[in-house]
Amino acid sequence: MNDKTRLEALSTFLKTKRSQIKPESIGIPAGTRRRTPGLRREEVAHLAGVSTTWYTWLEQGRDIKVSTSVLDCISTALQLNNDEREYLYDLALEVKSSIIHRKKDQPKLSPSLKRILAELTYCPTIITDRHCHIVGWNNAAAHVFLDFEQLPDDQRNLIHLLFTRKELKSLAVNWEHFVKGFLSIFRAYYGHYLGDEWYNLFIKEMSDSHPAFQSLWQESQVSKAPEMMIEFRHAKAGKMLFNLTSLQVQGDMDLRCSIYTPVEGTATEDKLKTINEKNLH
Repeated sequence: MNDKTRLEALSTFLKTKRSQIKPESIGIPAGTRRRTPGLRREEVAHLAGVSTTWYTWLEQGRDIKVSTSVLDCISTALQLNNDEREYLYDLALEVKSSIIHRKKDQPKLSPSLKRILAELTYCPTIITDRHCHIVGWNNAAAHVFLDFEQLPDDQRNLIHLLFTRKELKSLAVNWEHFVKGFLSIFRAYYGHYLGDEWYNLFIKEMSDSHPAFQSLWQESQVSKAPEMMIEFRHAKAGKMLFNLTSLQVQGDMDLRCSIYTPVEGTATEDKLKTINEKNLH
């Protein structure tokens, strides 16, 4: 990510987060006339204890020096969560700009990861790399989502599939909620790997081809491991409820394991067993 792109990303993030704060949350009456949603720049500057001019320059993406102590104050003023704070620091301090993207080898799953995938018989599980490229999955995931084995390797990017495959777009009852979780993970990677130009090329390609991607991406949500309940409407099994848990796999390849656990007290696991049995015959 070059400086211009980094500063534009910083500017967009700050503006978006400022617009999402309700004025009444800081004691400003809701009835006050306001031309823009959220807080004004001078209000954020006041809360952070900095001058309005300095904050305006920061939000405009000017190349100015910042410190972690000031970023702490701005993070508090903008009510950022921990992952959003780290994303802000990555962009503002450019602490990881020395990371240079090299030709990426296809990650090879360790025997232990393959065993984990196989053992999670009734928990659809997908393993992705830092580009959200699918590098591993189990039979349950193939039955619930789609058979990734039938796709060429270069078409197994999870973000791309969520916007292009009709099976996935019709699967989640609340598709936007489903997609936002993965986009928030993707943004965390985007801020972390500032030296990898692949992200900018991918984001431009997706934005140009899919207006829905551009709209959701501009919401600037950041989360390394969102936990959420998801309702699927499977073409063969009908209603299925899962809890999604995203786990970081320690190691050089920076892999992520997304596990869909059937919600207790529902018929989801029984339906998975039925699907599995039908596919065995």
